Amino acid sequence: MDITDSHKTLQACAMKNLVVQKSPPEVGATLQKMRLARGLTLDDLSRAAGVSKSMLSQIEREKANPTIAVAWRLSNALGVGIGELLSTDTKEVEAIRILDPHETPTLPGDHAGYVLRILGPMELAGKFEWYELTLAPGGELVSQPHDPGAMEHLTLLHGGMEIEVDGSKRKLKLGGTARYHADRSHAIRNLGKTEAKALMVVIHR
Repeated sequence: MDITDSHKTLQACAMKNLVVQKSPPEVGATLQKMRLARGLTLDDLSRAAGVSKSMLSQIEREKANPTIAVAWRLSNALGVGIGELLSTDTKEVEAIRILDPHETPTLPGDHAGYVLRILGPMELAGKFEWYELTLAPGGELVSQPHDPGAMEHLTLLHGGMEIEVDGSKRKLKLGGTARYHADRSHAIRNLGKTEAKALMVVIHR
């Protein structure tokens, strides 16, 4: 499914919810309830969804209605379907919630040869995060210093990687784990000829 097809699917889903209602759904109340249930501030959700804090505030106060694109970003950041965000029905919390592979938020860094799948729930963003990092041959993930005291833990699942922190470089072998200060400039590189994959955990203090 390409981007155009994805937008068509989202639009159809949203229209399905809107057709049966005489007035627009009260997205603001639902959004605020979901945000607070996850312990997120407006700043947290703004960063996770890529939507301005002022826009979020307006939506929650029913001063503005989100576009389909904004609704998609918000539902993705909250880990719910767009239909749930636009629906007025209240659902019970599932005892076990399974995310299909296509529901896992992904940050593609095609220009740098990496793919970062966000495995941790958005409500823990900025506190405790974990990712699946895939590096193409020659690919790299270069990061600026995180907040003071932040640490990263990288476990190599496939291939080989090199970690650099403040100019110091170490190679990581299959099954090995690197622990390093992430409040300094750091980079993870694949110097090999095959794809490399690792599990990365970020702990903020």
